[in-house]
This record gives sequence, C-alpha cells and structure tokens, in this order.
Amino acid sequence: MMCYDKMQGGQSFNTIIWLILVASAIGCGCLRPGVEGGVGVNWGTMASHPLPPRIVVNMLQANNISKVKLFDADPNVVAAFAGTNIEVMIAIPNDMLDGIAASTDAADSWVRDNVTQYLFQGGVNIRYVAVGNEPFLKAYNGTFQNVTVPALENIQNSLLNANLGGQVKAIVPLNADVLSDGNSQLPSAGTFRGDIQPIMKDLLSLLDKNQAPFTVNIYPYLSLQQNPNFPKDYAFFDGAANPIMDGSHVYTNVFDANYDLLVSALIGIGFPNMSIIVGEVGWPTDGEMSANILSAQKFNQELLKHVLSNIGTPLRPGLPLEVYLFALIDEDQKSIAPGNFERHWGIFTFDGQSKYPLDLTGQGQNGSLLKASDVKYLPFRWCVLNPDGDMSKLAENVAYACTYADCTALTYGSSCNSIGGPGLRGPSASLLMPFAGLIALFFFSF
Repeated sequence: MMCYDKMQGGQSFNTIIWLILVASAIGCGCLRPGVEGGVGVNWGTMASHPLPPRIVVNMLQANNISKVKLFDADPNVVAAFAGTNIEVMIAIPNDMLDGIAASTDAADSWVRDNVTQYLFQGGVNIRYVAVGNEPFLKAYNGTFQNVTVPALENIQNSLLNANLGGQVKAIVPLNADVLSDGNSQLPSAGTFRGDIQPIMKDLLSLLDKNQAPFTVNIYPYLSLQQNPNFPKDYAFFDGAANPIMDGSHVYTNVFDANYDLLVSALIGIGFPNMSIIVGEVGWPTDGEMSANILSAQKFNQELLKHVLSNIGTPLRPGLPLEVYLFALIDEDQKSIAPGNFERHWGIFTFDGQSKYPLDLTGQGQNGSLLKASDVKYLPFRWCVLNPDGDMSKLAENVAYACTYADCTALTYGSSCNSIGGPGLRGPSASLLMPFAGLIALFFFSF
C-alpha cells in the first residue's frame, strides 16, 4: 500500500490505493440512515486577510452551497449562519480534547456555548460536531489516541442530555492513514491500522450506538504529487479505457478505490452498515507542478459529476455519497511544511474571486461561480526592484517580505516560476526567487 502524508495544521492526509477490491457487495437498503448525500465545502480561516463571515455566508448562498465544514467554533463565524438553513459542521480542535475527555462539565459547557445557544427558531442549522481533526495521524505519535474516544463520548452524552442527540451528531474526522491493506496492495484486504484497532473498535461502537457516520479524508492529488509512477488517469476519473477489474467490480478512479478500502475495513471489524462522510477531498491550484488551475478544475468537476450522479461505488452501488470539497477559500497562513500547495486548495481566492468555472450541480450546467460581493480593497501598491540599487541585502529583504506574505506562487513549478508561463521567467528557482519576491503585494480592507 502506498501511504502519503498531508499535514496542514492537522487538516489532512491520504492513503492511496489503486489496486482494487474483490469483496462481497453490500445490500443497498441495509445502511444505517444519517448521510443524505451531496456536496459541501470546507471553510478554513488561516488567512492574513480573512473575509468577514457575512461576506462568505452570502457567497455560499449565492452559489447554492448548502453544507459547510468548519475547523473550530468561532462564534463570529457560526453566528453568521443564523437563518440560512446551511448545514454546519463545527469542530473541537485537538488541543481541547484532553480537557473535554477528563470532564463531563467541560463537555456540557462546550455544548452549551457552541451548540445549544444557536439552536433557536431561525438560528444555525448545526448538524455535526467534529471532535478533533485527524487525531490518530501517525505523525502525532499517539498524542491524542487515549483522549479522542472519551472526548467523543462526553460530547455525545452532552448532546443527548440537551435533547439534541437526534439532531446533532458527534463525529471524528480521520486521516486515511488509519487504514492498511496488510501489504497485499489489494483494497479488499483493507483493515484498520494495527496499533489503533482496539481504539477503532471503541470509536466505531460509539458512532454506531449514536447513528453517527464515519468521516474520512481522501486526497487523490497526493497520489500524483508524491508518486511519479502513479497512473494519472485514475486520479482524474479517466480510467475507463483501462479499468482495474477485480471479480465483478470495475474501478476507474482512485477515489472509489479509497472509499471501498474503508468499506472493506468496516466490514472486517464488524460494522458493514456504517455510513460514511468524505470530510475532505479536492485539488490545489498552485505551489507545485501538478497543482494548477486546469488540473483542479478537471478533478473537482469530475468528482462533482461522479458524486451527484448517485451511482455510488462498486461496493455500495446506488448509494448517495456525501463529500466536502477542500476547500472554499485559499489560506495564506497555513504551514507549507508538506508543500507549497497547502495554501492553494480553494475554489475561490483569498478575497472571494472564483478561480475557474465549476458546475456545482454536476449536471453540465453553466459552471460559473459567483464571486464574493461587497469586498472593499485598499489601493494597489507595487514594489519594483531598482536595478541600480544596493543588492547586497536583497536576499535578506526578500526572505523578510516572504515571512509576512505568501510567496509560494514563485517557487519552482508554481504559476509564477515556469519558463513560458506567467510572471517572471528564468532558468531556475534559485535565480528567480531573489527578484520575483518583490513583484507585487496588495492588501484589502473591509
């Protein structure tokens, strides 16, 4: 099995499998209710100039986006959804899990402050509480393993005590590295990682008891980005010409293979009817050679067409899929340790401009996204290199500027660093960077 890390402030990771399952089909009518299907978006706010919540919510409504997944429970953000009927997933950050696991009072207080107060007539349509974010990620070295399930249980009990158990479900978004294929390279051998199997059994039992879905993040982009031998057509839903056959099941894309790998793991551990949400899936537009607008548009459009067709996956044919695109808006303050692409996942730019046409209905309609309205800008200000000036501290000054501004588009393979492409041209990133870093910066205000 090929496993790839994607850490962006704990927001993502992917385990990629492209050899396919042989497994028994699951009856279409036996899945537990709870997942309605459809497409939502992830809205992160790690940005130097975040759009005001009211502008983002208006933009969501203008584009008929009815589901949104947040990474915290910022009251200014959550309150902006009042009266909209947009389904909202709020979240408890990992660093709060220990306190909530240790105290039912802390869980009751969190639910009261972040859930109950918004559930009035015309209030916020809170559907899920995400307890942590990818807490079993290998890179965390077990930091959150012993507190995640107790925290989940306390939050769910608090929801039940507030008579909200049927309305709001507590879930745990998990990184796909919780899965393993036992080195067989066959998703039909899908199991949960050996070191966390007892924890996963407890977690799944709790989710099942409360009729809550399993939530997993899937990133086909990382297959292509980190493995040059990965078959490109399977990343882009283009594998029909050379499908992977396994028994009666036909796989033409890695998304279905990853999804059904999880289905196999759920079958193996005794939860064949567990509903599934794909909490994050998408494609970045910059920061690396495979991250560009054309690829992002192609992947996301084909994903939407696939999901909204309701054809399901080979192991769950005809069943609705619920996915959350990653992401709504670019975030220029995210860590670039995993790669410069981390700041460029949005289908909109940081100021709410659409990057490319995208038909959110998946029906081949006019795919124009409506940009954010009422965004107020300061005047453009350009920094231009003086060729007659003192160059002795240029690199130092550029490094300082890029500490406070996003220069990832200038790095090798990115949109402003390619021979024949836009922006400055030159033979290498090492030559481009000292000069390109001063091309332009602009800021906006509200």
